[in-house]
Amino acid sequence: MTAAFTLPASITPERHLEVVALGGGHGLAASLTALRHISDAVTAVVTVADDGGSSGRLREDFSVLPPGDLRMALTALCDDSDWGHMWSAVLQHRFDGDGDLGGHALGNLLIVSLWQLIDDPVAGLDLVGRLLQARGRVLPMSAVPLELMAQVRGVDPADPEDRSTVVGQVEIARTTGVVESIAVLPHDPPARPEAVEAVRGADAVILGPGSWFTSVLTHLLVPELRQALVETDAHRILTLNLEMSTDETQGFSAVEHIERLRSTAPELHVETVLADPSVVDDREGLERACASIGAELALYEVAQPGRPGQHDALRLGAAYRDILELPRRSRGSRER
Repeated sequence: MTAAFTLPASITPERHLEVVALGGGHGLAASLTALRHISDAVTAVVTVADDGGSSGRLREDFSVLPPGDLRMALTALCDDSDWGHMWSAVLQHRFDGDGDLGGHALGNLLIVSLWQLIDDPVAGLDLVGRLLQARGRVLPMSAVPLELMAQVRGVDPADPEDRSTVVGQVEIARTTGVVESIAVLPHDPPARPEAVEAVRGADAVILGPGSWFTSVLTHLLVPELRQALVETDAHRILTLNLEMSTDETQGFSAVEHIERLRSTAPELHVETVLADPSVVDDREGLERACASIGAELALYEVAQPGRPGQHDALRLGAAYRDILELPRRSRGSRER
């Protein structure tokens, strides 16, 4: 079914729509920026497996959750005012040079400082949110920092079928092999109860976009959070990336992204898979893959014009709004 899609100049938020977005990094920031246009009650549930850059250094030095993805989520939810924009820029400011502060984002230092003063990661993040006048809440997905392990095929070009274990988010993201599966240490990490409660009580849950293995699928490796995602009454939307073949997903199609999710959590069903038409090379095959996880396919142009790898916040927000307003049992595969 094909229907006209008109991009609104603005979107009026639904104040009583409880939306939870799961992910990490730039992908989660894109969905949060879009969701601010449709809801004043957005909760971000953020991966805590980063081991590189400023986050990795602070994680190692102070035995804390890596703050970088949490910081990015907070700035994505900042109030659309001079105050919010200024504090967003302050949190994102990164120090230059080779000294002890070189490479650190000021927001990471602020978050870790609050954690040392308060000794409660969620309370510290809530305080930063109040400072930013954030239109939503940011929660870590786990109570402890996680270490990622991936089974990777073909790291050695001389033996393309050889499989090896690659450890750490940074190493997985830049592997030259093909990532086949992901795991975490500890194997059964505790979820933050606030994150579990948010998922169970949501009207809508958004999974993706983002680095498929290290930002999206990691949420399915926290048992309590995974169970909440399976059992929630929320409308679950899986958002596919605008670029299929990345360092983590070399040569992957849209269908293979869904297959990896299904193999990671076969009991998880979603209601809608949202994809930009530009990533669909086999629509019938993609619709079958969507059906295998209980979903219907919704095609929307959500990229920025002239910047095919970047989401347009208004387009993505309008797509989410449209999907969530469709009757639950009569959507069908639609193209906008």
